[in-house]
Amino acid sequence: MADEFDPEKFEDKYAHYFNELQRAYKNAFEQMNDRHDSELIHGIDQTVLNESEPFYENGEFRVELPENPRKRISGAVAVDDEKFEETLEEYVGRIETELYRTLGVDRPK
Repeated sequence: MADEFDPEKFEDKYAHYFNELQRAYKNAFEQMNDRHDSELIHGIDQTVLNESEPFYENGEFRVELPENPRKRISGAVAVDDEKFEETLEEYVGRIETELYRTLGVDRPK
């Protein structure tokens, strides 16, 4: 695990926290892949989350998604809109949880 988390260093996250970011995304992927259709999880991972951006602001992690995530996956995986939205929301939540855990940051109450 990294030294104590430094929010200012997170602004240049790929220089200071690259390994932790990779681990957080990988852990979330493995959890989601165990619980959901692997084709859908791989599709979200490869077409949406590959362009996502984690941020740390006001004491909280959040993952910003690229524009039109539903359109990005439409040719890759057959899934209805509701299932896609629910799965993507859960996946992003897991990534955020893993960011707190991996970087040793307490989640706000």
